[in-house]
Amino acid sequence: MSEVVKLIACLGIVYVESGGIKMMFEAIKRQIIEQPKDTLKVCVPSFVYIVQNNLLYVSASNLDAATYQVTYQLKILTTAIFSVFLLKKELLKTQWISLGTLIVGVILVQLAQQDEKQVNYDGPEQNRFLGFMAALIACCLSGFAGVYFEKMLKGSDTPVWIRNIQLAFCSIPFGLMSCFVSDGALIREKGFFFGYDGFVQYLVLLQACGGLIVAVVVKYADNILKGFATSLAIVISCVSSVYIFDFHLTGQFVLGAGFVIFSIFLYGHRPKKDVGLLYKV
Repeated sequence: MSEVVKLIACLGIVYVESGGIKMMFEAIKRQIIEQPKDTLKVCVPSFVYIVQNNLLYVSASNLDAATYQVTYQLKILTTAIFSVFLLKKELLKTQWISLGTLIVGVILVQLAQQDEKQVNYDGPEQNRFLGFMAALIACCLSGFAGVYFEKMLKGSDTPVWIRNIQLAFCSIPFGLMSCFVSDGALIREKGFFFGYDGFVQYLVLLQACGGLIVAVVVKYADNILKGFATSLAIVISCVSSVYIFDFHLTGQFVLGAGFVIFSIFLYGHRPKKDVGLLYKV
């Protein structure tokens, strides 16, 4: 549903920018319908994201929360690797160190949130190897899809809103197929919008807004910085939980938050003598 909301929002923005309904349809026709090859390229990240989400479901079903969260943080590293190979991005040694520091910090922060009840797990049988491999593949797909979409955004003059419309056109059919494959019987019995209460609608709207913001960040910054922003958001949400949900800060959490904040400053720091420090492909 978040893709539908994003589609409506992007259509509205294109409508305002183009100056009318007729000009909006002309822009869509010119940049989407009359460029089928370019539109089909956007189907690649759309399909990859669907596969990634299903792999994350498999991983979450076969791993405890701590292992799942820690393993999935490898997406920060895979994003950097794909940025080097696909975008020919050059990273300083200090930036590679900052990426490693960021991963360690996020792991410490998320492990600090785990309850002791994880120790005495009494749920369904889990295949840890399957869960780990699913998470590992999902990390690789996440890095590839994000960098691929970034390359499309920066490799042409197509507006970011048109790119999001293309992405929605490809994602919605894949998403619907995934829904009916996994919950087809329940949808036929109770309807597609069963369970969509006010809170769920709020989450859908929030996710759609987040998706649009991410697209703008990727367009004018990059996926690596997006990863840093996401990691900082984890720390901020945990600190907010102290006041909202009476979350107790631990030494491990403070250490992890320190790593995250330090890594952000380290990534943006450029030494005066950085000749020869760049990794080139």
